[in-house]
Amino acid sequence: MLYLDHAATSPVRPEVLEAMRPYLTGVFGNPSSHHTAGEAAARALDDARARVARALGMRTGDVIFTSGGTEANNLAIKGIVLGSGRRHLVTSPIEHESILESAAFLERFHGVTVTHVEVDGTGRVHSDALAAALRDDTALVSIGHANNEIGTVQDATALVRVARDADVPIHLDAVQSAGWLPLGDLGADAISIAGHKLGAPKGTGALAVRGRVPIEPLLHGGGQERGRRSGTENVAGAVALATALELVEAERSSRSAQVEALTRRFVAGVLKAVPQGVLTGDPVDRLPGTASFTFAGTSGEAVLLELERRGVVSSSGSACAAGSDEASHVLLACGIPAEVAQTAVRFTFGRDTLADDAPEHLAALVADAVSAVSRP
Repeated sequence: MLYLDHAATSPVRPEVLEAMRPYLTGVFGNPSSHHTAGEAAARALDDARARVARALGMRTGDVIFTSGGTEANNLAIKGIVLGSGRRHLVTSPIEHESILESAAFLERFHGVTVTHVEVDGTGRVHSDALAAALRDDTALVSIGHANNEIGTVQDATALVRVARDADVPIHLDAVQSAGWLPLGDLGADAISIAGHKLGAPKGTGALAVRGRVPIEPLLHGGGQERGRRSGTENVAGAVALATALELVEAERSSRSAQVEALTRRFVAGVLKAVPQGVLTGDPVDRLPGTASFTFAGTSGEAVLLELERRGVVSSSGSACAAGSDEASHVLLACGIPAEVAQTAVRFTFGRDTLADDAPEHLAALVADAVSAVSRP
């Protein structure tokens, strides 16, 4: 089986398992406990926090460990808006459900006005459109650094500059871009990451928020994480996240270039072999290992089944909209008709280098699968 759904989740790396093992066995103390076992766990937690902060270009105290990207995004959206005293949020229509649903919650229960900045046909948010959406009462801008379905990468530097000029905090959802793109010099006020996209276990993640940004906690209790996220910390998970993030950062330049080259060959092969195939997202500014297509005259789910019969596992889009068979909100926002959007298939490559002939072989398998289900 060839697994091409790394945007949904990636396998845990052996180095990460080894790094977290001691904190699941011998060093198992509660980091809030004031005894030897607890203090040993607290030291490991502090070290993991500092390592994550370095990778994200933040201060150690800015890092809040979470259960993953969804919690990190919820904490960023709800926490920063509610902590600000302002009642206007700016985001885009192509964001991950954890951002869009958090925004909808704030609208329903807290009277927050939400502005969704339109994107172009490639999923890009333009800086002038963002500037026009800001108001005197804007509490936060929240934009995905790279889209999880189509792979489009935003011009984060330009968007951060617009928000900063207006004195508005900006949050970047970097769940997909972490490990592929540099994050340390973006200048965002808040950044979300998830461990299971990087080679750490599911249920690990972090939100880094600069100390000057007020944030209201979602979880109340014993005051852990400097009062911003109560609950006994997952020390092993924090160590795993820090280790995975350091590993992908060390490999980023070489692995990203290798994967990008293979993905480009795959895209070219599919577009040549499948007449109705259309690449979605920005053709240039995209994640190195993401290739998403629509195949008019097919069903995306039927193509997926045919691919799996041929030993290839991929997806029809986000794995986070559980049980949904509706057309992708991302593709609809990019102006793609619903009947075409429902034919989408996404291939997301991992960091392991494939065989040199793999792109062309994969493209041929895709062509076979599409041909098998194409309507006359």
